[in-house]
Amino acid sequence: MEKFSLITGACVNTGVAIVEKFAGEGRNVIFTGRSAEKVAEAEKRYRAAFPGVKIIGKTLTALVNDTAPDEAGVKNLFAALDKAGIFVDTLVLNAADQGLNMKIFESPITDFMRVINTNMTWNYLMVEQAARRMKDNGGGSVVFVNSNTAYRVIPDRIAYSASKSGQLGMMRALAFDLGKYNIRVNAVLPGMIRTDRWLKNPEFYAHVPSKYTPIGDVADGSDVADAVWYFASAARVTTGAELVVDGGNTVQLYPIIPEE
Repeated sequence: MEKFSLITGACVNTGVAIVEKFAGEGRNVIFTGRSAEKVAEAEKRYRAAFPGVKIIGKTLTALVNDTAPDEAGVKNLFAALDKAGIFVDTLVLNAADQGLNMKIFESPITDFMRVINTNMTWNYLMVEQAARRMKDNGGGSVVFVNSNTAYRVIPDRIAYSASKSGQLGMMRALAFDLGKYNIRVNAVLPGMIRTDRWLKNPEFYAHVPSKYTPIGDVADGSDVADAVWYFASAARVTTGAELVVDGGNTVQLYPIIPEE
């Protein structure tokens, strides 16, 4: 069996940085995205940039509909990898439903269910399938890309915050149950990340309070990728742990916004 790292949600932003980090460190990578066109474009770009490793793109959707995760799609993915002689020894769960603009008195319950099913139920299915193979091949590593909104909330993101808090509980329980198989499970908690949304909405991000961190900066995708890589490669006896990557945003009671 040939070892690969599997990274979900890796056609844009932080997912790209994680693929680039792993491929740059010499890892073979399988990455997923929801759009077949974007996956094909990203695969071509990654292969050109990292010719010394194998990089495979897979189109994968999290849900059949808002209330049902695509369990068959997950099982089919891992069955195809088995057939190809590929063993996923590192699973990075980056794909997420952001749950934007969910207003408690206006949004239908299916919106809430969609976010929970994507960020928790589908991720659980991915871990369950990966861990089956890890158990039979000496162990492995699972890394959730979580969020500091598991602890700190922002407006109109109830389902997202709930899903990220629940995901941390799931991470700890998985770490406990899978430890006996030498499978480590950890989480990286970014705060605000400088992504393409930042470039598209400069006026908003010029004044958003969460950018005023104790160290005076926010994370780039590469900062998150470095944290994920630590858990995947160097944290031999670390499991059930959280690594916050938010410039100290979580520890401050309120941001100190400089006077203009």
